[in-house]
Amino acid sequence: MTIDRDKCEKILREKGLKVTKQRVLVLGILAACPEKHFTAEEIYDLVKAEYPEIGLATVYRTIQVLVELHLVDKLNLDDGFARYEIGKENGSESGHHHHHLICTKCGNILSFQDDLLDELEKKILDKTGFYVMDHEVKLYGYCKECGGKLIEKRKNS
Repeated sequence: MTIDRDKCEKILREKGLKVTKQRVLVLGILAACPEKHFTAEEIYDLVKAEYPEIGLATVYRTIQVLVELHLVDKLNLDDGFARYEIGKENGSESGHHHHHLICTKCGNILSFQDDLLDELEKKILDKTGFYVMDHEVKLYGYCKECGGKLIEKRKNS
């Protein structure tokens, strides 16, 4: 999903935020790359390319504000970094986060969009009366490049 500058500004206004160049740039970068899971430093590098006078602390503050308003999601993908992606309110029709596939060999992170837990959530509601609002799934294994023969063997069995 790509959000242009006008859409970024509209989203910020709807959330009651002042429209600033920093906020528009951060939100636009994350929206333009929904499959990416950026660190704050990576976001800073991308913003700095368009707005050289920005400081890292400003990017951190901007990200924090966007996280608090659910425009940006903060992720822990067990690699020692806080990572960020466009918020589900801006891109997910289902209301659930997509799932993350993490390669334990190379560290590559893939997003998986299919929501396979709908049936489980229905069973939980039926049996316990507990309504699941959201979930986060991280699956660990080997990506296509790292798995090689192991992946082919598994497919054929």
